[in-house]
Amino acid sequence: MPTFDTIDDLPADKRVLVRLDLNSPIEDGTPQDNRRFERHAETVRELADAGHRVVLMAHQGRPGRDDFTSLAGHAEILADHVGRDVAFVADTYGDEALAAIDALGAGEVLLLENARMCEDELPEASPEEKAETAFVEALAPRFDAYVNDAYSAAHRKHASLVGFPLVLPAYAGRVMETEYEANTTIATRQFDGPVTMVVGGTKATDVIGVMDALDDRVDRFLLGGVAGELFLRAAGHPVGHDVGEMDLFDEQWERNRELIESVLDERGDAIRLASDLAYEGEDGERAEVAVDDIAEKETGYLDVGAATVDDYEPPIRESDAVFVKGALGVFEDERFADGTVGVLEAIAETDCFSVVGGGDTSRAIEMYGMDEGDFSHVSIAGGAYIRALTGEPLPAVEALEAAAERRAEN
Repeated sequence: MPTFDTIDDLPADKRVLVRLDLNSPIEDGTPQDNRRFERHAETVRELADAGHRVVLMAHQGRPGRDDFTSLAGHAEILADHVGRDVAFVADTYGDEALAAIDALGAGEVLLLENARMCEDELPEASPEEKAETAFVEALAPRFDAYVNDAYSAAHRKHASLVGFPLVLPAYAGRVMETEYEANTTIATRQFDGPVTMVVGGTKATDVIGVMDALDDRVDRFLLGGVAGELFLRAAGHPVGHDVGEMDLFDEQWERNRELIESVLDERGDAIRLASDLAYEGEDGERAEVAVDDIAEKETGYLDVGAATVDDYEPPIRESDAVFVKGALGVFEDERFADGTVGVLEAIAETDCFSVVGGGDTSRAIEMYGMDEGDFSHVSIAGGAYIRALTGEPLPAVEALEAAAERRAEN
């Protein structure tokens, strides 16, 4: 269980600074609604309904990237989910922002401009260094408390995440609380039956590290995506390398070859690889080929095949717990969603503890009409989920825990 304080511990009638993660896809300059707004709205609504003065911080993109933009549109989307006005100020800690904060009434909500537009925000540094930035020193005196709800950014040492908890009473919001509890379950809970992990996605380096770290806690791994192909390559099949203009496999193979081969050697009996793969046929339709029939990789494989889904369903259905990290195919294209959707549907129909992690994979649940309630937890975190699975520390969580210790001592 977490050792930080939550908003249940927050005294009444406070001016509260709240860190959210509203990072979203940007299309034609406009932020797109996603699960993050809905989840964070619960924390914002609860604080506003309790009569607190609620000021929100969040980020969008990074400097130099196409999705680095203002949060004005985010305020409108969030307001729809919260069910009350969310004011916006195009400033973060200057005079305009401070005036808007001071003018806030009980139950009112204000969103500040993109935190990453502050030069103090991004460089990774210790909480002590971040607490002494102009960003923190200007804003902190205006508040009675700080709430971190941005679990999906908790692996970062940014000012808005680790600086404020050092100088203000700090609490976890509902997203932080529920994500932390669900995502650390694999390391903290004992299950009576088999534990299965579905491993996919395009970032093989991340998931291979998870497989290595969890080898004593997971009974079997079901592989797909880029990691699945790389393991097939290690097993002697002519796949798992780039063809044409592809740039997904070769670099990750070179970086992880020794680890892949050692994991396969040591845990081969626990690792299930795809028996068939799907690709785009000459007619543009989905086509499948048995892995044993592939003499040479001539095209990109975009999903696991039907036989693989049939192979993966029984171990899922007999599991006591199933954790998912990464999609088994390019599910955004309906032709290549069968693997991801088939596995998720099998999990949904099984009475097991289940966590679906990573923002991309969790989108498949919504895209293909599945009920989020059929899973124990659907995570909106990516990097933080990986860190939690591998047992690596999350700086923003550590900052909340340290704040709770100081509060307990006083």
